[in-house]
Amino acid sequence: MTLPAGFGVALDPGAWLDGDVLFGGAPFRVVTLTAAQRATVDGWLAGAPVGADGVLARALVTAGLALPVPPAVPAGGWPRVSVVVPVRDRPRQLDRLLTALTALSAREPVHEVIVVDDASADAAAHAAVAASGGARLVRLDERRRAPGARNAGAAVATGDVLAFVDSDCVPSAGWLTALLPHFADPEVAAVAPRVVALETGRRGWLDRYEQHRAPYDRGALPGLVAPGARVPFVPTATVLVRAAHFPGFDTTLHGGEDVDLVWRLTAAGRSVRYEPAATVAHEHLTAPRAFLSRRAYYGRTAAPLARRHPGAARPLAMSPWTAAAWAAVALRRPVAAAAITGTACALLAAELRGVVPDPVRTAVRLAGGGTLRAGEAVADAVVRTWWPGAVAAGVLVPRLRPALAAAAVVPAVLEWRRQRPGLDLVRWLLTRRLDDAAYGWGVWAGALATGEPDPLRPDLGWRLRVESADDLMG
Repeated sequence: MTLPAGFGVALDPGAWLDGDVLFGGAPFRVVTLTAAQRATVDGWLAGAPVGADGVLARALVTAGLALPVPPAVPAGGWPRVSVVVPVRDRPRQLDRLLTALTALSAREPVHEVIVVDDASADAAAHAAVAASGGARLVRLDERRRAPGARNAGAAVATGDVLAFVDSDCVPSAGWLTALLPHFADPEVAAVAPRVVALETGRRGWLDRYEQHRAPYDRGALPGLVAPGARVPFVPTATVLVRAAHFPGFDTTLHGGEDVDLVWRLTAAGRSVRYEPAATVAHEHLTAPRAFLSRRAYYGRTAAPLARRHPGAARPLAMSPWTAAAWAAVALRRPVAAAAITGTACALLAAELRGVVPDPVRTAVRLAGGGTLRAGEAVADAVVRTWWPGAVAAGVLVPRLRPALAAAAVVPAVLEWRRQRPGLDLVRWLLTRRLDDAAYGWGVWAGALATGEPDPLRPDLGWRLRVESADDLMG
């Protein structure tokens, strides 16, 4: 497989070059380049198109080491886009969405808009809104929930690309023209925009929190979407899917069908991209009860997803060395932690000898620096997914209490300093803890209800991959 010749290539934000060696990817790896391959990569980074080197470009993009940069306008013109909007008892939000789509229609290549009324109580109100917005209406007499409504809309759509947009969303100008160029790559099955909080004028405590920590927002960096990647999933509040590759949403899932769709596409060998250059605003639930219920609901989806996708829904992935080092820190054994990390660095340096110019420096950066950087991820798992166990451990093992307290406070404070959310530190900390407690409760409830423990297990099978670009190309 090759990346189309007219594409460009950029390094993934998490990758870097050191001499003829490329670091990064999902999973993380060390990739050696020949002199000719390094010259090709340098040309791409200087702005040259992929040209005849599409096999190498495809290998780097698939490994998560590089970003594809599609032409601004596809050579064959824009594909036909069918916008599919599932809705139930939301005439006001539907009207807002259709008004926005109409305003953007002169600049966005929309072929048709299909509104699927999922057995709303007031069918006439939704029909009137759909008609005034120039949308085709599909009425379901029995409720099928959002996955079934989306499937019903897809069944009658005639576009090349299906743009699923929830009724409580509002696309921004340029959303389609930023997303559609990715479909010039025939291997791309889906592309998702950045979903941000809708500015409603409300400035309450939870509104300000959601502006900076909404679960739908996957961040400002583009990337590959896959389990274990920097962007492990994208929400289907808004997502574009190539019609020919659309497998349908799993209607047996009561939540998590968006994650499941993405993971099924990637398991089938298709590419899914996250493109934050396109933004869509989403009206978040910020009433306290709705906020906590939604977080718990997200947590409960982890067990059914884990059953369908073993290993993909685990809360933490790291090497056994990193896990052992942080366990020693938690038990207040800093000398043991340093010894464990030093041993890991020495073993890695031996593995990298002859691969990189300075194996010791590289090993310290990867193993030592990686262990330090993993601290926030470890703390997040402890106070989010594992908090019931962490509370029990703190009661039974007093030595662990300082580490558990630090896990609950330090990462949240660091995030507050980075985000500057317009919310005082005390309320930020309190909301973070409530957010994590609700989500973790949902994970445990789902695991106990289904008998599926996988979303509670850490993945300690991580190890560094060292290979050549020729190996990647197969």
